[in-house]
Amino acid sequence: MITLLYQQQYALFILIIIALIVSLTFHEYGHGIVAKWFGDNTAQQAGRLTLNPIAHIDPFGLLMVIMIGIGYAKPVPTNPANYRSRWATLLVAAAGPGMNLLVAVISFNLYLTGLAMGVDFLQGEGPQFFFTYLALINLLLMLFNLLPIGPLDGHYILPYFLPRHLAMRYLQFNHRYGVYALFALIGLNFIGVPVFENIWKTGEFLLSLIVIY
Repeated sequence: MITLLYQQQYALFILIIIALIVSLTFHEYGHGIVAKWFGDNTAQQAGRLTLNPIAHIDPFGLLMVIMIGIGYAKPVPTNPANYRSRWATLLVAAAGPGMNLLVAVISFNLYLTGLAMGVDFLQGEGPQFFFTYLALINLLLMLFNLLPIGPLDGHYILPYFLPRHLAMRYLQFNHRYGVYALFALIGLNFIGVPVFENIWKTGEFLLSLIVIY
């Protein structure tokens, strides 16, 4: 993203930042609201059950996205001891990626519908760029967070689909080495292995599948 500034494409840079902030905000809100549904008010008590980006955006995490293309938001605090269902951990974890998918589907299809109806402010390259990237960023966040390594949401989801003994071994392994595996994945991308390029291509493929209009 930083290259956009070097190329003096300031408007595109701002549009991507806005789309990224919106995407991260909805992702974290998804975790918080589903946790509340299952009896945990920790996020609400911490002031995180909101769509106000200020509550969710981590300045350093956002700066990392700008500089190296990958970063993070403030994780929503939860307390599994308050959950009323054994499935709550799975569903709370899945809620973030699920919210990203929902935002992508709704925003992109509303844009396409408005475009077809001739809505004036949706005409032109600016709205096309924004809504396309808004959908893509949400799909990329969904895909990336579903990876079952490190602190990503996928590591809470995978154990529910494994036999109990394998789930326990996986959780022990991820607890010890998951963060290192995540850093290794990021490192592979920077030395030329197309890890994130393949995630991006998958996101573009999914974008073609979510068109309802």
